[in-house]
Amino acid sequence: MPLEIYKRGRFWWVRGHVELHGRPITSYYRTSTGATEEGGARDWIAAETDRQRRRHLLGDEAALTFADAVMLYPFTPKTAKQLIPITEEIGDLPLSEITGQTLKELGPKLKPLAATDTWWREIVTPARAVINHAHEVRKTPYLRVKRYDKFERIKQDRRRGKESRVERRPGSREWIAAFCAAADPYNAALARFMFETAARIDQAVSLEPDDLDLMNKRVRVKAQKGHDATWVTISHEMMIELANLPPKQPKNRKTGELLEPRVFGYATNTGYRRRWRTICKQAGIEPLSAHEAGRHGFFTELHVRQGVDAVTAAKAGRWSDPTLPLRIYGHNEADESDIRARFRTNSVHDSKRKASNLMKEKGN
Repeated sequence: MPLEIYKRGRFWWVRGHVELHGRPITSYYRTSTGATEEGGARDWIAAETDRQRRRHLLGDEAALTFADAVMLYPFTPKTAKQLIPITEEIGDLPLSEITGQTLKELGPKLKPLAATDTWWREIVTPARAVINHAHEVRKTPYLRVKRYDKFERIKQDRRRGKESRVERRPGSREWIAAFCAAADPYNAALARFMFETAARIDQAVSLEPDDLDLMNKRVRVKAQKGHDATWVTISHEMMIELANLPPKQPKNRKTGELLEPRVFGYATNTGYRRRWRTICKQAGIEPLSAHEAGRHGFFTELHVRQGVDAVTAAKAGRWSDPTLPLRIYGHNEADESDIRARFRTNSVHDSKRKASNLMKEKGN
């Protein structure tokens, strides 16, 4: 008997088999469709019939849809939020039909005013992770996706009237000193801590009293960006500063509830922004984000200003690949006119040296 629907209480149920050319290809169904309207139940039958026929003709791999793969994926609350609109858009597509271009074309549909970097980070990356996780557990096709190129990025920037990939400005000793002179003790310690340790803002604001081992001059920062939680050594001055900083209980802005005590008193990695802008204005310095002041400032200070080799500086900042901070976090601070002058000066010196050598040869 082919699938048919019937009403049971508020919901429509289904019974029977999925058939192909009049022959059943599944076991007997007696289950709820979850629909309270007849149209929804018939849609359920259509989708299930299509899926089971694909499985029968092409195998299990062809029957697995993106929505099925999402249910197999060990998502976090953050990735779940990202995956909801993606699943609404391509959830019914079999994984075998999803290409890299399919995922890249979701960007303009779901976030028309976002940059291509945002499309890649918040749409392509989580969707590809779901698909490739299904490859590991169900042997479905593995998917590789080519990044958006610079022409796609420039085209989207023109469309939204805003430039992406704005050049970062690294923090410096002078900037940190000026900032801290105008800041309260908690924000001053936060800025110095990130500049000294290259900790990310989320790692810094997540610090709780139990993460401090001041007797041994070290702080435990949480896992992030593929790196495990680890203990980070701090200077004697930083140890004294943290020791004199009583933990504060941040407040949940929505509920007013007091949260667990934090070392720097912030509950989220964005809570600092308004206060930092005010401090920068009072100090008369350009406003930098925590990432610029800390992580960018850390690598530029060590490698560019103090001449520490890239491998050592990268290890100190917990970068596993030294080419990454060289490419992103190291900022050139040389005056271009000085660079051009080097060519001119060397050229003049070389000419004089060659002329002198030539005169000596003629004299001999």
